[in-house]
Amino acid sequence: MNKSLSPQEVYRTLVSHIGQVMRGQEAAMRKLFAALLTGGHVLLEDYPGTGKTTLAKALAQSINTRFRRIQFTPDLLPSDILGVSVYNQRDQEFHFQEGPVFTNILLADEINRASPRTQSALLEAMAEGQVTVEGERRPLPELFFAIATENPVEFRGTYPLPEAQMDRFAMRFNLGYVSEEQEVEILTAQEKTHPIDSLGACITESELLLVRRAVTEVKVSPELKHYIVKLAASSRGMPGVQLGASPRASISLMKAAQAVAAFDGGSFVTPDHIQELAVPVIAHRLVMEQQARFSGVTAEGIVRDIVKKTPVPA
Repeated sequence: MNKSLSPQEVYRTLVSHIGQVMRGQEAAMRKLFAALLTGGHVLLEDYPGTGKTTLAKALAQSINTRFRRIQFTPDLLPSDILGVSVYNQRDQEFHFQEGPVFTNILLADEINRASPRTQSALLEAMAEGQVTVEGERRPLPELFFAIATENPVEFRGTYPLPEAQMDRFAMRFNLGYVSEEQEVEILTAQEKTHPIDSLGACITESELLLVRRAVTEVKVSPELKHYIVKLAASSRGMPGVQLGASPRASISLMKAAQAVAAFDGGSFVTPDHIQELAVPVIAHRLVMEQQARFSGVTAEGIVRDIVKKTPVPA
C-alpha cells in the first residue's frame, strides 16, 4: 500500500477488506477503527456467536501484525498475561518470558470471567503502553490495541469490571445481529471454508502508524472542545448517576471524533461526529445508582438525553 494514502482511503480499504469476512458490521468497524487509530481500546459487549473473535482476528490479519488471544477464566493469573522469569540451569540466570500482552492486537475474551486481580494486570498496559513485572518496566509495542469482550446476559461466575478498568476503554459497543439477508450471505460464504482463512494483509503496521499521526492533524475548534467538555461534565450532575464521566472521557471523545472526521475526508471535526460517538465513549464510564438501575434508567439513555439537551455550537 502506498504510504501517501489518506486516512479516508485506508478506512475504506479496511472496511472493504474485512467486509469479506464480517457482513453488515460497517457501523461497528467505524467505531473499532476510530479507537485503533487514536490509541484507544475497545470493550465489545455482545452475545456469543455474533463475531467478536472473528472481527479481532480479521483486523489483525488485515494489518499484517501480531495477534494474541487470552481466554479469561477464574483461575487465570496475572503472570499468565504479563509473563514470568524462568530460571535457566545452563547459565544459572533468570530469563524473562514475555506473556501474551506483548503483542500488537490483543483479544481479551470474556474478560469479566477472571478475578479483579487478574483484570487489573491489563490496567497499566492499556493506560501507559507498558507493564511492570518484578519491579522492572517493560514497554509494549507502539501499536498495542486491546479488544476485550464480555457477555451482557450471563453473570454466573463473573466479576464486574471495576470503574478504573472501564475508564481505560475508549469505547464500549456491540455488534448486534445482522439482517436475515446478510445472515444468509454469511452461511453461503462459510458453506465450504471460512473466508478468514484466505484473508491476507492490506496494510502494514508502519503504514497504520503513519495514518495514526495524520488523524491528529484534524482540527477541533475551541467551541467544539467546550461542547465535548459540557457533554462529559453534564453526566456528573445527572439524577441517578453516582459517578460521572472523567476528563479521560472528554479526551477519548475528541480523539475519536478526529478519527471519524478523517474517515469522512474532513480536515476538521463537526458536532455530528461528536454526537455519533457520545454514547459509545461516555455511557460505559457512568456508575449508576442502584435505585436508578432498578427503575430502568440506563447510562445510554442518560447520555442520549444529555446530547439532546446540550446546545450545539453555531
